[in-house]
Amino acid sequence: MGKGTGEIKFITMGELLLRLSPPNYEKIRTAGDFKISYGGAEANVAASLANLGISSAYFTVVPDSSIGKAAIRYLRSNDVHCSPCIYSQEGRMGIYFLEEGFGVRSSKVTYDRKDSSFATFDFTRLDFKEILKSFNWLHLSGITPALSENCRKLIMLALKAAKELDITVSFDCNFRSALWEWQTARDCITQYLPYVDVLFGIEPINLPDENGKDLKDGMSMNPTYKEQDRIFRELHKRYNFKAIGRHVRYVHSGSENSLKAFLWYDGETYESKTFRFNILDRVGGGDAFASGAIYAIMRQMKPDDIVNFAVATSVIKHTMHGDFNITDDEESIRKLMNQEFEIRR
Repeated sequence: MGKGTGEIKFITMGELLLRLSPPNYEKIRTAGDFKISYGGAEANVAASLANLGISSAYFTVVPDSSIGKAAIRYLRSNDVHCSPCIYSQEGRMGIYFLEEGFGVRSSKVTYDRKDSSFATFDFTRLDFKEILKSFNWLHLSGITPALSENCRKLIMLALKAAKELDITVSFDCNFRSALWEWQTARDCITQYLPYVDVLFGIEPINLPDENGKDLKDGMSMNPTYKEQDRIFRELHKRYNFKAIGRHVRYVHSGSENSLKAFLWYDGETYESKTFRFNILDRVGGGDAFASGAIYAIMRQMKPDDIVNFAVATSVIKHTMHGDFNITDDEESIRKLMNQEFEIRR
């Protein structure tokens, strides 16, 4: 983690999804057509880092069809290396439908991912040390193990290979209630934590006290610095994370939110500024936060700058249609981080 960007070779693994959304904030039941895009938590992080100049690769499985090839082409158009990707003769493309929120109406996601090429693929056939040998940073998320038992094996196989190869591992907890049950998610993700260096989010994770009660249960959705520091310290004590980040969202309406974040780094907890903003497209905001933090850590920024850069990266993503944060220069994020809004000439 102490290497410069020129030495970083980043890879992430997850399901690439076809995204279908009605135009102009319409509801699905009244839509006459859909806008097509592609995304997925891990792909979003790869695209964000690639646009910022980090050598980024992506591993997934898509159907060997025009749809699968179009999805990979979309990633490549954002400078993501896709040579590790597999085209499968089995399964289908995972899909999600998005109704974009407006005003008091929240956004709504509907998944259609059952029996996808990715979820049904037998990952035990692969040599993950061979796949990962050229990389020094691996990013995974808690969405993948929610998809199938095959995908849970994928995560563990990748984590163990990364450990043997001494690769830095970041993991975004990313709970999705539409995909699996809360305690199942906690039990599953907790077993991955000994292999993780950089953690995003604090749920769903088992963190029991001496009486078996989870230390996070009852925690405020808007934690104080002291409350968040206590949880970060307990997580670090048990798993020795190099960094822990989580963002906190304040929902004023479907079109206006605020974000701030906390970061554990070098034995201390740091709190960001709070940013209030209007939303064009919220999906991918959490992935942009993770990518911003990863980039800032790679660039060896100061902890205060890491957490503020991460939040600013997420805020910028909210102004773009689609899952990807396509910001291609660090300066624009830094200007937002410092709350400078003048026109650049």
